[in-house]
Amino acid sequence: MTAVRLTPSRHRRRALAGRTVLGLLGLAVLFVLTMVLSLMAGSNLLPPATVLEVLRGGGSSEARYVVAELRVPRTVAGLIVGAALGVAGALVQAFTRNPLADPGILGVNAGAAFAVAIGVAFLGMRDISSVVWLALLGALVVTVTVYLIGSSGRGAADPIRLTLAGVALGAVFSGMTTGLTLSDPDAFEQMRSWNAGSLLGRGFDVILPVLPFIALAVLGAFLLAPGLNALALGEDIARAQGVHVTAIRLGVIATVTVLAGTATALAGPISFIGLMVPHVARWMFGVDQRVIVMISALLAPVILLLSDILGRVLIAPAEIPVGIVTAFVGAPVLIVLARRQKASTLS
Repeated sequence: MTAVRLTPSRHRRRALAGRTVLGLLGLAVLFVLTMVLSLMAGSNLLPPATVLEVLRGGGSSEARYVVAELRVPRTVAGLIVGAALGVAGALVQAFTRNPLADPGILGVNAGAAFAVAIGVAFLGMRDISSVVWLALLGALVVTVTVYLIGSSGRGAADPIRLTLAGVALGAVFSGMTTGLTLSDPDAFEQMRSWNAGSLLGRGFDVILPVLPFIALAVLGAFLLAPGLNALALGEDIARAQGVHVTAIRLGVIATVTVLAGTATALAGPISFIGLMVPHVARWMFGVDQRVIVMISALLAPVILLLSDILGRVLIAPAEIPVGIVTAFVGAPVLIVLARRQKASTLS
């Protein structure tokens, strides 16, 4: 009986597959540990036994309030927002063929923020639960506008034209949002933490209504991943493989709108998560979009929650908004990754 000899390419594929499985298992364990740490950490540090007792329905009234009313919704919000930003970033980078793109490049975040500013300035909205749907509507309107502008003129819309339209519109809406904020500082006082990016005070009354949209969008991202792999080889090859290029593009735009728009609506504009996490996933596990989407969906919530925990304990009992922490943590990490040749490409 002769032994089967593997070619170098098959060796690499098998090694990469094994590394991916180990990586997913390791991330799953880290995912769970981070959730537990998020329930424990804060200005009032709770031991694991107390957290477990509360989750079982016991514990003191103070412990139940801290864990069940404050930290459980906050942790769930962090998991949802992180997964949404990570997956949206993976899709945008694959779609635009730009390893340094992020969900805001299509103007989604700017559209959501501008809609919130309109609601606060002219409709008297002050509570986060009242502006979530408005932020989603703003994200959708701006994204559709970007696509229409990118599709105008000769030929179909392509990633470069869509990116340019998104950056231009995003800059315009960001400027108008800043103008509205400065025109009436008192009205925006209660929305200050949202503008900085925060998970504080996000209850299930805000989370549950948008959870089905995020779940469907993440599922859509997994379905789009094989088509994005084909598009990476070129449009002609993708069409020869039976991929509907226009449908893939529309699907990516719709999915990114829901993911990034919902994340921005829940937690405000949080930078670097959608930019950094797919970069790390691609560097460690290769360029298969199916793997990158899975890794991003697990790694981004871990990084976001760890950043939130860091913001809670650094200057306790006060807090640093998670959006500020991710900027400080993400910038040096991204610089290091960008300097690595393999991490700076999509192939």
